[in-house]
Amino acid sequence: MKLKRSLNLLDVFCLASGAMISSGLFVLPGLAHAKAGPALFVSYLFAGIMAATGMLSQAELVSAMPKTGGDYFFVKRSMGSAAGTVDGILIWFSLSLKSAFALVGMAAFTQLIIGWDIRIIGVALCLLFISLNIIGVKEAGVFQVILVTGLIGLLLFYVARGFSNVNVQYFDNYNPYGWGAIFSTAGFVFVSYGGLLKITSVAEEVKDPAKTIPLAMILSLIVVSIIYGLVIFVTTGVLEPLEFDVTLTPISDSAGIFLGNPGKIALSIAAILAFISTANAGIMAASRYPFSLSRDGLFPGFFSRISKRFGTPYIAIMVTGFFMIISLFLDLYILVEAASTVLILTYMFSCLSVIIMRESKLQNYRPKFKTPLYPFIQIFGVAGFIFFLFEIGKDAWFISFILVTFGLFCYWFYGRIRSTRESAILHLIERITARELVSGTLETELKEIIRERDDIMKDRFDKIIEESIVLDIE
Repeated sequence: MKLKRSLNLLDVFCLASGAMISSGLFVLPGLAHAKAGPALFVSYLFAGIMAATGMLSQAELVSAMPKTGGDYFFVKRSMGSAAGTVDGILIWFSLSLKSAFALVGMAAFTQLIIGWDIRIIGVALCLLFISLNIIGVKEAGVFQVILVTGLIGLLLFYVARGFSNVNVQYFDNYNPYGWGAIFSTAGFVFVSYGGLLKITSVAEEVKDPAKTIPLAMILSLIVVSIIYGLVIFVTTGVLEPLEFDVTLTPISDSAGIFLGNPGKIALSIAAILAFISTANAGIMAASRYPFSLSRDGLFPGFFSRISKRFGTPYIAIMVTGFFMIISLFLDLYILVEAASTVLILTYMFSCLSVIIMRESKLQNYRPKFKTPLYPFIQIFGVAGFIFFLFEIGKDAWFISFILVTFGLFCYWFYGRIRSTRESAILHLIERITARELVSGTLETELKEIIRERDDIMKDRFDKIIEESIVLDIE
């Protein structure tokens, strides 16, 4: 049973934007300002440039293979089942934890308004999102559009009112810690751009995905990068540097200075909208990874069950949602660092996947969007992501190692004997060594993806050609 194609350009744009405008804007700036000083917005800009290299690679891959599972699907078809299994499990955990962290992040803001227990609110919201996503991805998409529209409106109001209150003296010592601090801080805030990955995970539920998804990714990155830059600039110019360094609610604190208590409450509401939209987009995207793993025989079959009534992967959604609920009661600081590591690795894998798919010379790898300046964009991206990885803490590396080991364990003892798909890297090795290593099943699969992507219907002639043992062409 196929998933419903119900998401349009606005839905997909809001899915990515809502996932990005979250803790990366409402919580991280205070911590990051202590590392980079007034030049913080430059760190956000550099992180956005690096995210663009991965985004362009993702856009090419999804325009060629618009299948649910996104990054996992690309990595598996390019690097093999073992790498795909590890990547799918890592991203499933990282997106779930990032979404749960978004709900935990609401605590600092709800205390400013009502003071309720954040865990109770988080559990209630998780149950709401589980229900919304089971009922239908379109309904969840409409909810996402409403949230993101309100969020962007409040942030633009904040910027418009805040510009006249910027104190230029706060920018006098513009770069107190040097360029090394700016670049290392870029790695620290890179998780702010992780929402771009969530688009590709729902590719099969997007109308005209080969055109819609690349355009939505590009628009989302541009719009969110501009919002990041403007909001960080205003906040840096309004809050005193020492106060900025220690606060976990910098945007709300800044709004309180020039908008009073109503403004502080309004921006706190904006933050809550951001965290809610991230959690909603997170459960929608994360649940598609176990679904895709199961469909490929790398995870138990029940994860790929689709509701006959709603056309959604309800088992995968429920398991992902309940994992998020459990995560609400854990210490997430180190786990979020690990999630950041995985996101950086995922962008790097996307760049490598484009190189492998192109150099394998597969006839049916036909992306409708091609990354410009290939392969320089991909090489620059991989080098930059390696630099970022060196900025991540040892604890995050340790947890990531555990998750990688778990992924390999799942593949070796379950998926290895159930999945025998070819990968592009075998085609590349065959091309280099002139040895026959592949049977052509990947070419066949890519051909079927093109048919589905372009809505090409098989006629009687196509079936005759496919079933023919010999073709006599004069």
